[in-house]
Amino acid sequence: MQAKPFLKEIQLKREMVPSFDTYPFQIPAIRNLSSLKFHPDVTFIIGENGSGKSTLIEAIALQMGFSTEGGSKNSQFQTHDNSSQLFNYLTGVKSFKRPSDYFFLRAESYYNVATYMEEVYQNDRDKFKKHYGVTSLHECSHGESFMATLSNRLSGNGLYIFDEPEAALSPNRQMAALSLINRLVGENSQFIIATHSPILLAYPGATIYQLDDSGIRQVRYEETEHYMVTKHFLNNYTEMTRILFGE
Repeated sequence: MQAKPFLKEIQLKREMVPSFDTYPFQIPAIRNLSSLKFHPDVTFIIGENGSGKSTLIEAIALQMGFSTEGGSKNSQFQTHDNSSQLFNYLTGVKSFKRPSDYFFLRAESYYNVATYMEEVYQNDRDKFKKHYGVTSLHECSHGESFMATLSNRLSGNGLYIFDEPEAALSPNRQMAALSLINRLVGENSQFIIATHSPILLAYPGATIYQLDDSGIRQVRYEETEHYMVTKHFLNNYTEMTRILFGE
């Protein structure tokens, strides 16, 4: 019997939902959700802005015991309260074995997590550097601090949930992140990632769920808008810029 996936599936307790006409249950992807099964290695959740992917990834993280803003399970802090209540209506189907490491990496609130972690380790900077590879995350660029966390803080045998990690990363750094994800998968880790990045989405064999007005469906990499639009633009950038500029 295999330990992974640590999180096998999430299920929406539909009978408990007070109304499918109120946020976030009126979002088509949520309204049509019954259950979602996860790949043992990497699962991607994709969709246009407003499709509900960040709402869903946040709810999965909260259901697993993370704080809204991210970090490890021990990082229980909150600078604002704007999360939906979706997590209260989800049930997680878990493996018989727990991971030894957990981390929720969220681009929009990573600054707050970095601040919190530096305060926690303010009297033990050597331990902080051991965990993150740098003496201060705030003395790095946003992208460098992201990579420091990926390269040093994530120790393997973990469940890692990411919300748009590419937001701070250049294309080169996205490829480096893809390599790090693969290394951690080889160290018995599972990833659930909401993303817009066609680079990250190229991870071989990953499960990709598309959220749109029809609900949630599994798609192949080459079927994603991220792949098709990016490929078409790069192959026809001169014509595309003329069209976009109305020339």
